[in-house]
Amino acid sequence: MADLFVLGAGTPTPTAERFGSSHVLKLGDDLLMFDCGPAATHKLVKAGLFPTQINYLFFTHHHFDHDIDYPCFLLCRWDQSIGQEKELQVFGPPLTEKITEGIIGDAGLFSHDWKARVNHPLSQQVYVNRGGTLPRLPPKVSARDVGSGLVYSADDWVVTAAPADHVQPWLDSLAYRVECDEGSFVFTGDTSPCDSVVKLAKDADVMLCMCWDDQEVMQQNGEFQGQCGTTGAAEMAQAAQVKKLVLVHIGPHLSQEEPMNKGLRDIERIYDGKVIFSRELEHLVI
Repeated sequence: MADLFVLGAGTPTPTAERFGSSHVLKLGDDLLMFDCGPAATHKLVKAGLFPTQINYLFFTHHHFDHDIDYPCFLLCRWDQSIGQEKELQVFGPPLTEKITEGIIGDAGLFSHDWKARVNHPLSQQVYVNRGGTLPRLPPKVSARDVGSGLVYSADDWVVTAAPADHVQPWLDSLAYRVECDEGSFVFTGDTSPCDSVVKLAKDADVMLCMCWDDQEVMQQNGEFQGQCGTTGAAEMAQAAQVKKLVLVHIGPHLSQEEPMNKGLRDIERIYDGKVIFSRELEHLVI
């Protein structure tokens, strides 16, 4: 079995129940994080996990609702370490390397923080008391810009990527597929219905797909470009023949009970697999 943690189930619009995108897939001892939206580090801890447990982070794209908590996550994971953790592996479309260096590089926006903690006796003592051994080393992260194809291969799982149709040419977007003994999992990120994501998701056990709003509403207000709504998500899931469709990136309107119920009825008329309308901090055992 695999554990799926929905940390952020919403959009750029903050509500009391949803805000931003972030998910964690637990495969044995490995925790794979997908996107790092608003308050993802805090939500991670609320879900019973901890930043130092995350060794792999995959960005679908670099809109703020998918990466704004990245500075907090990087610094918190490093600050709470004792120097024995694995080096964090970060993958994403172009800008991933630039953003990482811009946060914690020697001249990064937050370099003042880690330099103070590396050098001040108080921070050194806290580090030793936590179990670390001096000298305290600066943060070290392996960040890589990636594209379509094989992204990373571990002993027990493999991650591949395909283009997702969102806001090109201003930002590149990727969808990811994880293949492992527990099954196959697809994270679409933000995308409109497109052949590249359908092909990536073919026969997957689970597909987490953005579902911004009722498709009819999106057609009326012009918000259908570069996004999936209810029937868009259903059409991709049915075309790919995925076994379970987990709806994420759900907007404020669709989150309301009546639009939600209508949306589920519309989806079930198109898609014949199981549908899960995700909620923030939900833990799914797959």
